[in-house]
Order: sequence, then structure tokens, then C-alpha cells
Amino acid sequence: MRNLFFAILAALISISQLSGQTPAPNLKKSYFQISPRAGYDFPTYYNNTPYIDYKGGLELGLSLDYYWNWIGVGADFDYIKNKPKSTFPTVNLVDINDQPITSFSLTEKGITRMFYGVGPSFKFQTDDAKLTAELNLRGGLGSIKGGYTELRETTTGSNMLLNFHAGYQESMALSAKGQLRINYFVNDWFGLHVGGYYLRHFNATESFDNTIGASAGYNPFIVDDRNMNVLASGPVLRKEPCDCDISSIGAFAGVSFRLMPGTKKAKSTCNTCDRYSLAVTARDKFTKEVLPNTDVVLKDMSGNIVKTATTNSYGVVVFEDCKPNNYAIEGALYGKALDANSVNESEFIANKTIQKEIIYSDLNFILKGKTVICNTTQPLDQVSVILRNQSAAEQFNTVTNASGEFIFNLKQQSTYLIHGKKAGYLSQVETVSTKDYNRSTTLFVKLEICMDDAECGKAIRLDNIYYDLDDHLLRPEAKLELDKVVQFMNDYPEVKIELYSHTDSRGSNDYNQKLSQRRANSAVDYIASNGIAAGRLTGIGYGETKLLNRCADGVSCSESEHQQNRRTEVKVICPR
Repeated sequence: MRNLFFAILAALISISQLSGQTPAPNLKKSYFQISPRAGYDFPTYYNNTPYIDYKGGLELGLSLDYYWNWIGVGADFDYIKNKPKSTFPTVNLVDINDQPITSFSLTEKGITRMFYGVGPSFKFQTDDAKLTAELNLRGGLGSIKGGYTELRETTTGSNMLLNFHAGYQESMALSAKGQLRINYFVNDWFGLHVGGYYLRHFNATESFDNTIGASAGYNPFIVDDRNMNVLASGPVLRKEPCDCDISSIGAFAGVSFRLMPGTKKAKSTCNTCDRYSLAVTARDKFTKEVLPNTDVVLKDMSGNIVKTATTNSYGVVVFEDCKPNNYAIEGALYGKALDANSVNESEFIANKTIQKEIIYSDLNFILKGKTVICNTTQPLDQVSVILRNQSAAEQFNTVTNASGEFIFNLKQQSTYLIHGKKAGYLSQVETVSTKDYNRSTTLFVKLEICMDDAECGKAIRLDNIYYDLDDHLLRPEAKLELDKVVQFMNDYPEVKIELYSHTDSRGSNDYNQKLSQRRANSAVDYIASNGIAAGRLTGIGYGETKLLNRCADGVSCSESEHQQNRRTEVKVICPR
């Protein structure tokens, strides 16, 4: 099913490319949508009838939706055909007199289900409005009729009933449906879709057959030592109709039509009018790459803004229905202006799209960063990010968005320190040097800042603060890690820090206790040497009492396993 879905989606994209039409970037957010479909339904009937199964069948449906931006309301109609299937064993069958039964009469009538439902609709739409993913939730009524099944033997002349179900009345049952649909629009109004659904009817009422005097039944049998199915003397009948659920899943494909208020009348008044369009591509001067998310402004010669838009993922924006005139084209990317361009009235050609470029020629790099919680991919929003230029003693600040993203401009041949600040978190301090990049090949520098949860009283294990065997001196990489603590304490001058140092199990307990205290003192001294008041720092040695792994006294371990225990941890003590 998944492979089929992707194959259909690829075909939709190919059709779109052949059509040569692109949905307008300024497509109205509110519109009607009509979506007829055809598919296949896979049913499950919970009617407690042991020897009757149900085959899949045709599903035809229609969805009507009205959307306001990402939310809307809709109505669904579904027509579904299924058929019962008797599974009563008819091979090696004998009656109680051990007479073989070899001929049968079977009646199986199809089931028609219809669903009528209304409810909310939700959608996600790409910037160019070509691709939409929809979730439709519907509640309503279902009509179920048919499904009569009767199996009799015709060998002995008694015409004994073997398997029976009276089917379903044509009554309305409360029903609910959830549906996922993906649309690909080849132009503003026409698209194709694929999807799937789950439908459930609650307390569907069975029929009662007055001739047989039951709603369902079957003839019990046993399997003897000859592997023969020996029938009982008569059927077991269920007198009371079952109000049981029916559920089904289905897959479908179809077409979608968008009807935008006000657009149909406008088109019908002028089917032969000339159209003039302008496509603007934003591009970097040096790397030649296209630039998404560039703000583009179209101005007349008096400086009045005529149209505005933002480039899509391909760095392009299309201004439809431009009146032929002289225009200036301006743009800005993350606050930096692009080199402007212009278009003359004489360049406009009816029903053609003019192609123009605006160029980003700024020599700076663009840092595209993201803050995440350490050891996860979870973004962290509302983080104050501080960037310091070590080469020019400059500092810049910004705040991350809901996706944890932030932007800075970086000068060439400069070195920066960057960290995040948010209450309850300890940030990495990262170094970015543009000396490592060439502006002719690189515009965007990407960076991820990891932030540890630093709740009050919770121990945080610092990376890279390890010690050589029988030594308390800090390694260079440990000092870099402690710089995070220094920055954190500068950002939050009211907090205090406790540092806990540990050893591995080699050596005596007394010696290891003293060694761990020296290690804790080394960490405290380093932080204090960077301007943090000693009264805000406490160093405690735990010796070998808090090992992280199995490497206790007498256990053979590798050097890397022992190294895990020679460590320093930090705990934030918040003011009361």
C-alpha cells in the first residue's frame, strides 16, 4: 500500500510538470473543495456468527469541504458494497448416520452500506498550495441492508440447514469516520488525491427470519478420528438479533476541485483577456545558490509598493496579473538588502512571464542556527542567543522562534563565541570561525547549540571533564567544558554551584577520597580564576563511592571503563 501511494504521488508530480501551470502564491485561504473518489473497502462484522466471513468490495464516495485557512467543516457520503462468505466446512462432511453429504445449496446476498456524516476538517498546505494533507473527522448515520446467507445440504433429501445469517435491516446506525487524504493540485482549481479511512457503525441491527425463526444459526459438528466432520442432528439457532458493530478500513483515489469565492465570476467575464506575469529569483552573487525566504517588493517609479511576496523553497516568487509599467524590484534576506533590479513596460508580453533576478552581494556569511535539548532532537524556543565577536569586541542578541531557529550575520575572517540563555538550562559555548569558510563557495553556516536541563538541585554530568589516572590536573578539553559553567554563572549571578568529583576504584578508599577532593578543588579554582566569586562555589570529593558502572574493587575493567568514573559533575543551587 505504501509503495502504491508513493507511485501515485510521483505520477501526480509528473502530471503537474507536464501541465506547465503553477498555483498562484496568493491563492485565497478560504475555498470550497469537492472530492469524488473510488476505492476498495475491507470490512469486519462483529456479529458472533462463527462460520460467516465478509469479502471486501467497492467504495464510492464524495467529500464536500469548506476551509478557512487550516481548519474547515465538511460532509461525506460513502456507498459501499460487501458480500458475505460462508466458511462452513463442506469437505469430509457426514450426517449422524455416517452418510456422506456432497451436494449443497448456498445463497449469499450482497450488503449495501451507506454513510452520511459531517464534522471538522484540518489541513496542512505547502507554500505554493500544490500539496495539501487533510484529516477529516465525521460523525453521522449509516444505513446497512442485505447480507442474507444460507447454506443447506441437498444430499439426503432433508434439506438440513447448515449455516445461516439473516443479514441486516435497512435501519440507521450511529456511525463515525476518520479519513486521511493527500491532494496534489496541478493548477489553482484541479487536483488528484489518494487516501485511506476508518469507518465504524455502532449497534447495527440484524434481521430476523420468520420462516427459520432466528437471526443466525449453524449446525454443530465434531471431527472424529477419521478426520470426518460429523454433523449434529439439527442446527443451533440464535433467536435474539444482535446489535453489533461493523467496522472497515479502505483506500481510495480520486479528483479534487477547489472553488474559490469570487474567482469564477471574474474568469467568466473575460476568457480572452491578456495576462502579464513577473517571476523574480533571488540568488547569491558568489555561490550562485537560490535564496528561499527572501522578501521581495515591487514598486512603481514613484516609490509606491505595488506587490509584496516571499520567495519559495526554489528562491522564486511569481507576481501574477501585473499591469505593464516600469517597476523597481527590491529584496531583503534576513535584514540585508539585495541588489535591486528593474523591469520596463516594454518588456511585458501578453500571456508570458518575465524572468528577473535580484542578487545578494553582501560579503558576510549567514549563520543559521538551532537550539535543542541535549541528546535529543527537540527544539527549544524563546532562548536568548548571544553572539560575541572575539575579533572586534562586538556582541549581538536574538531570540529563537518556535522551532528553536535563529539567524546572525557573520563577518569574514572573524571568530565568534555563541551560547544560549534560558532559565533552567545550561548552554554549550560554541566557537565559530569564518576563517574556516570561503565566501565564494559558502553563504550559510549551520550550527546547533545543545542545552542541558539545569533544574535546581539536579546533578548535571559535564562532558569531557575526565582526569588521568592518579592525577587531579584539568585537561584542556575539561577547561572548555567548565567555560559553560562560567558563562552560566555570569548569566545568572544569583545561583550557586556545587561540583562533585569522583575517582575510579583503583587505589585505597582513603587515597581516592583525597584525590577526588583535589579534583573538585581544581575545578572550583578554574571557575574562580575566571571571575566567579569563590563564595558561590563548593567542591566535594566522593572518591570511589559513586561509580557509574560495574568497575568496583576486584573487577577487571578496561581503561575506557575506568575513565568513565574519573569525572566531575555539577549541581545548580538556586536562591530561596
